[in-house]
Amino acid sequence: MPTSSDMTTHTDPALLDALQHQVAVFARRAEQSRLGGVGQARNSMDRAAYLLLNRLDQEGPMGVKALAAGMGIDSSTVTRQVAPLVDSGLVSRATHPEDGRAVVLQLSERGHARLDEVRASRRALMALVTDEWSEEEREAFTTLLTRFNASLADITASLTPAGPTS
Repeated sequence: MPTSSDMTTHTDPALLDALQHQVAVFARRAEQSRLGGVGQARNSMDRAAYLLLNRLDQEGPMGVKALAAGMGIDSSTVTRQVAPLVDSGLVSRATHPEDGRAVVLQLSERGHARLDEVRASRRALMALVTDEWSEEEREAFTTLLTRFNASLADITASLTPAGPTS
């Protein structure tokens, strides 16, 4: 496996320093604002809940293992994060349609409504933050940020040891 010094030989170190600094600043600002949106729904849903609800909304009902695999996290973490969503009525447990012994998680009507509310709030924040940007700049930033996140996920997955974790 190449070392970190091997990976930076073709890129200006000052550019990589500036990039990592901007990513660190972004992470701090995102945590400060929690990118929660604007209005009444601001900061009303934590990141883990938002990501879980989004995945269930986009991909439909699924089991804990599939949800964990799709999010790149451990099943026990998903189980912990889903429990309050079930308790609050945002997610429901149902019997798997093809295997009556298995349980799937699905977004409830209340979960759909709450997710729609939070999405609208976050959409308003993104509009506010990028108000002076052109549509092309928004598209370019979204494309590059999506690519950055995918690359980061790939690197993280390749550095994580395979096998069961405790």
